[in-house]
Amino acid sequence: MKSKKDVVVIGAGAAGMMCAIEAGKRGRSVLVLEHASKLAEKIRISGGGRCNFTNLHTGPEAFLSQNPHFCRSALSRFTPQHFIALMEKHRIRYHEKKLGQLFCDDRSQQIIDLLRHECDSAGVEWEMPCQVSNVGLLGVNGSRFVLETDRGTLATDAVVIATGGLSIPQIGASPFGYRIAEQFDIAVTPLRPGLVPLIFAPQQLAGFSGIPGVALDAVVSCNGARFRENLLITHRGLSGPAILQISSYWRPGLPLHVDLLPDLDAAGWLLDHKHSTTLLSNLLAQHLPRRFARVWCETVMHGQPTAPVNQYSDKRLKQIAAQLHDWQVIPDGTAGYRKAEVTLGGVDTRELSSKSMEAKKVPGLYFIGEVVDVTGHLGGFNFQWAWASGYAAGQFA
Repeated sequence: MKSKKDVVVIGAGAAGMMCAIEAGKRGRSVLVLEHASKLAEKIRISGGGRCNFTNLHTGPEAFLSQNPHFCRSALSRFTPQHFIALMEKHRIRYHEKKLGQLFCDDRSQQIIDLLRHECDSAGVEWEMPCQVSNVGLLGVNGSRFVLETDRGTLATDAVVIATGGLSIPQIGASPFGYRIAEQFDIAVTPLRPGLVPLIFAPQQLAGFSGIPGVALDAVVSCNGARFRENLLITHRGLSGPAILQISSYWRPGLPLHVDLLPDLDAAGWLLDHKHSTTLLSNLLAQHLPRRFARVWCETVMHGQPTAPVNQYSDKRLKQIAAQLHDWQVIPDGTAGYRKAEVTLGGVDTRELSSKSMEAKKVPGLYFIGEVVDVTGHLGGFNFQWAWASGYAAGQFA
């Protein structure tokens, strides 16, 4: 054997480093293995380079899982306030952008440096880049596991899988964690991209592809979920925070319901202007981006040019108002893992202890972070799950 450690953490992202810190604080000998040559790239690129590191409104209702109560235990033991205390300890300035979302004032690299410093203080050791080719049960010499790596063989009492999901493969995402789960007969729920732009067949949003970059405030609903945020027109479909949020709830074939004027009684407003000679698209441009209003009218009128408001009957104006409050479009699919911020699904939480994140079937094997079937809404919730699940495992591994 090259070496023996109490705990080996595979994956040096947010969850993995938090787990390593906590296990190290308990006096455990901890080794972190990371296959990438750069540390915590997902932290570095998040939040436009400023890292939306938590959300003040974190609660179980902000997470999706086939076992929705599983996340409660970990989230209650490591809250946003706990991570804020770490930020303040390291004198990293931050601000609330909106809706409880906290960002660094400066660069996300500060959070990576914070975590690395805490790891060093806890005596954590590193091997990176390091590829793990096999995780096997040992059961001799007091150790549970043997790991084969391109840097040698390791024996350890505990293995923590913190390898993330499939999202953003261009910075190193891989299915490693799911393969380990399946190797040990631990169920994995179906995987799909989450917090991802939606794409449409050309005929579905004909005309809108010519106005990419147009954004508007809207309420988007689907499959029982509802979000009010900006919606963004893209070359291939729709994006923006409202669409990223609803994408986690959307399923193929389901329509999106978009309220384009959530603060307005559109029927009353249009009828108040029923004698106006203003073009309908120009009237709508009082509340919607002008280019969007023009294309939307052409779409609703089935390609016909927009007419003055006084040429529409009261009945037709009421129909148009209803469509403004419930514009229905059916996505053709998602932009895939390359554009997804997270992976929905993962290691089945019914296979894990909610207290320790340990696999019930395999003592000493832990799963944390994105590889687990717990996925947060947009806005810092997924980082909070990483901190909380990493902290939970670090108390026991």
